[in-house]
Amino acid sequence: MKIPDGWTHENDMLSREWRFTDFSEAFAFMTRVALLAEQADHHPNWSNVYNTVHIGLTSHDAGNVVTEKDASLARRINQVGDG
Repeated sequence: MKIPDGWTHENDMLSREWRFTDFSEAFAFMTRVALLAEQADHHPNWSNVYNTVHIGLTSHDAGNVVTEKDASLARRINQVGDG
């Protein structure tokens, strides 16, 4: 499995952080990611502080390890966050 651009693979999790100009942009990004996650039935661990969003992906149903399901969602999130 290839780790998607911008993501790191540590402690059985894919992780990435985004910074936006303000809280509204960060929250709009999280809303778009929430819709992708729901479609994929794969929900991230994430946090938001003002303009910064941190996302962690791991497959709980596979024993909390990184799987292709995580990489696939990460690539889709990149399209939203980097586009």
